[in-house]
Amino acid sequence: MSDFEKKITEFKSKIKSSTKIEEIDSLRSDIFGKNGIINLEFKKLGALSPEEKKSFAANINKIKQELLNIYKFKSDEILNKDIIEKVEKEKIDITLPEKDFIIGKVHPVSQVIDEISCIFSEIGFSVEEGPDVENEYNNFTALNTPENHPAKDMHDTFYLDKDMKTLLRTHTSPVQVRTMLKGKPPFKIIAPGRTYRSDSDQTHTPMFHQLEGLHIDKNINMGHLKGCLNYFIKEFFEVEKIKMRFRPSHFPFTEPSAEVDIGYRLENNKIIIGEGDKWLEILGCGMVHPNVLKNCKVDPKKFQGFAFGIGIDRLAMLKYGINDLRSFFECDYRWLNHYGFDPLDVPTNYRGLSR
Repeated sequence: MSDFEKKITEFKSKIKSSTKIEEIDSLRSDIFGKNGIINLEFKKLGALSPEEKKSFAANINKIKQELLNIYKFKSDEILNKDIIEKVEKEKIDITLPEKDFIIGKVHPVSQVIDEISCIFSEIGFSVEEGPDVENEYNNFTALNTPENHPAKDMHDTFYLDKDMKTLLRTHTSPVQVRTMLKGKPPFKIIAPGRTYRSDSDQTHTPMFHQLEGLHIDKNINMGHLKGCLNYFIKEFFEVEKIKMRFRPSHFPFTEPSAEVDIGYRLENNKIIIGEGDKWLEILGCGMVHPNVLKNCKVDPKKFQGFAFGIGIDRLAMLKYGINDLRSFFECDYRWLNHYGFDPLDVPTNYRGLSR
């Protein structure tokens, strides 16, 4: 056995007996490095005849490949063993209690939507939803909005195409249109959701939340509308009495139309909803215009009804003392921790909405 073969046998033995990756990396350098035993052996080719070179080189390559296979097998074995040992040491006992457990908070807007849905469900309203991206017909035309109406202006509405046929809905009333077109009366729904208008200041944001209400049936009148809103306002603000007045207004999709004010008073610089000598506007409403019913395939000679629109963010500000609408959308966790709600405390009428 030559000296080269003896050294190769020793290296094989050392590789197989290695237990650390650093050990076999060092051996690899001694075997395959620039000054390693394999390269030194190849340098002997220059002194051999052409016939001897062929068999000599083939033998060295065979030994080199054999050593590479042994090295790779041992390297993988050590690495896998290290990974298994590391995993075993770092195993977490999931039965142990969490040390720094932090309960998340429900956003005031989500809370108010749940509260409103809870109230209206008690008197037979169901919840409907629709897409944020709407077509011009559902958002304007079907709702009796004329071509020259300022709401259709690009300065007020976010259009998504040059033809102004696709837009981000400016209110949730298109959900009423979709509901009436796909079904048959009677209808008794609320439609909460995001809406978009090109406006931004302390009391306006480009994206905000609105809720539409709709009740279509035979023999529905303004008295039913007043009773419905009176019930809602008392339940939402959790007061026994409420001062409420209807002021004549104009909306293309209702006739007659009205804006609703509620009484309040200031106490220690806080708004106390219920009774008082001051008035606060909170929503718009009216009897659904016959043209809207016709556009939605409902016979206005047989059916009529009322609709109302509520600003969800505005109600949240009034009820929970939030003075800047923009803070609703700033993603400040400190703000949410202060104004947020316990996620397990689901609003219910029988135990109080916000308690």
